[in-house]
Amino acid sequence: MAGHSKWANIRHKKSRADAKKGKVFSRIAKEIISAVKQGGLDPKSNSRLRLVIQKAKAANFPSDNIERNIKKAMSADQEDYFELTYELYGHGGVGIIVDIMTDNKNRISAEMRIATNKFGGSVANPGSVAFNFDRKGILKLTKQHAVEEELFFAATEAGAEDFDILEDMYIVVTDPTELIAVKEEIEKLGFAVDEESLEMIPKIMVDVDEETAKKNMALVEWIEDLDDVDVVYHNMNVEE
Repeated sequence: MAGHSKWANIRHKKSRADAKKGKVFSRIAKEIISAVKQGGLDPKSNSRLRLVIQKAKAANFPSDNIERNIKKAMSADQEDYFELTYELYGHGGVGIIVDIMTDNKNRISAEMRIATNKFGGSVANPGSVAFNFDRKGILKLTKQHAVEEELFFAATEAGAEDFDILEDMYIVVTDPTELIAVKEEIEKLGFAVDEESLEMIPKIMVDVDEETAKKNMALVEWIEDLDDVDVVYHNMNVEE
């Protein structure tokens, strides 16, 4: 598995930890409601709800909030949520992918138009940006939880596609369908996984100057602040 770090730059992370946590909790609440709407109240017979509840507990989502959102989902006034992906062209040919979970497709469509009107760029046709990205499973482990060489060989044996190091983290990259299987295999060997996710990884990075980067980040940050937006990816690389 060849080491590389290009993927580490494509998910713009906010410095405010509470904002990130709020996004995670908002997403979990929506997933609970959607799971109940589609599969019913009982986690034993509703596998999607069962998995969301496991995810909620792992993220320290309060148990009272789990129950509250399950009950909320049963209300006839509560709309279901839809998962959407928007593709945009930013400044300088940069590709932007926006993962969304919303109960109002018209609202998010209008907000995407407002974003590009305010900060430039344009909404792209489906597939015109996404073809340059691959969705991958990402496992993150803090360095204090693993020895690099031991984790590398364990991840390789478990079927991981790539291995990388980012600041104080080890990164294990998998096929999206193998994320849980690889996680379980390395956990059996005593490695503690701190975070798991599906990420959009660019195949090719686009080099831009500092001025262009600032324009793109203004667009990205405005979109990130939208309630229905979960995460924004891009393939921008700022030239030295």
